[in-house]
Order: sequence, then C-alpha cells, then structure tokens
Amino acid sequence: MSQDARALLDILTRQPVIPVVAVSSAEEGVDLARALVQGGLPAIEITLRTPAALAAIEAVCAEVPEAICGAGTILTAAQFEAAEKAGSKFIVSPGASQGVVDAAAAGSAPLLPGAATPSELMTMIERGYEVLKFFPAEQLGGVPYLKALAPVFPGIRFCPTGGVSTRNVGDYLALPNVVCVGGSWVAPKEALAARDFAAIARLAAEARALKA
Repeated sequence: MSQDARALLDILTRQPVIPVVAVSSAEEGVDLARALVQGGLPAIEITLRTPAALAAIEAVCAEVPEAICGAGTILTAAQFEAAEKAGSKFIVSPGASQGVVDAAAAGSAPLLPGAATPSELMTMIERGYEVLKFFPAEQLGGVPYLKALAPVFPGIRFCPTGGVSTRNVGDYLALPNVVCVGGSWVAPKEALAARDFAAIARLAAEARALKA
C-alpha cells in the first residue's frame, strides 16, 4: 500500500460518515466544523461549489485545528493546487482526470479520486490507487453495483457518495469494500440557514454511532 493510500485510509477509517458540505462564508465553515467535531466527525469535506470554499478551508484549518478539513468537487489541476495551498488535509474529486491525478502525484495532500466503471477502476489501479470515491452512488447502481464489483476488484475500497442517506447508509456500510460513506444529511441546508449548529452536532453524533 502506498504512503498516500495509508494517509487517506487513516482519515477515512476514523468515522463511518464524511460530511460533504457547501458553505456560504468562511465564518459559516468554521462554525459548521466546530459543530461536526463536537458530534464526533472531525474529517470534513468542504466542496468547491461556492465562492467561499477556499477561504472556508483556510479558516477551518487555522481556527479549528481538531478538524481534518478536506476539499471536494475538485475538477482541475488548478483547483487541486489551490485547495492544497488553502491547507486541505485531503482532496476529493468526483472523477479522475489525467490533470488532477498528475497534480496529486506532484502534491502532498492525498487524493480520493472518483471511479465507477471497470475500465476506470483498472486505470486507477495502474496509477496505484486502492481507495476510490463512488459517485453518484445511488444513480450508478448503489449497493448491488458495489457488490458486483467486489469479487473482480478485491483490492479496491470505496467511499460512496450521492444519494446516501439515513435510509440506506447501513446497507452501504455493511459492504466489505466500503470504507466509509460521504453524506450531506448531517449538515442540512435548513439547519445551516437557521444557524442551528446544535442540531448539526446531534446529527453528527448519530452518524458517528453508525458501524463502519
């Protein structure tokens, strides 16, 4: 196992659910990170879906040292480099372009790239990857699809994201080739809008209690 794979697994195996969040400001990111840490989910993926994402990552890294703040929705090498510069401890991409994979090879933050088809998985194996994002999980076939991949790709472990919720999270976590899941339900938009961080901490605690 490569050093990057070990570093990534060390992060992903700490908790059954990695919160996948979008924030509107650096202040919101800091408050959200504190609530998630309080609930027992220190590893957090802040997606680059808002203009505030990079500033939020930088602020969380500076002000919430107990958090393990990563960057998500990385689509280009430039975004990878910017996320790493902001302090991201890990970086997540929905796919695996040549540019992003090359940027990861040149950088220090471990990459969790996305792959779903057998050809994509074989390509990532050739690049030395053993831990992959599976997105959008439900739309791509969900639990039955991952079960079908397991005997053909026994060395690959997944973090399914997309359509994972309290309704089906247990089914995903029961799979031997699933290391954890990514989920947005622990930080719902309504709670963020209301700044109800106590509710988010409770949801995080419930997610932390799930078995990975």
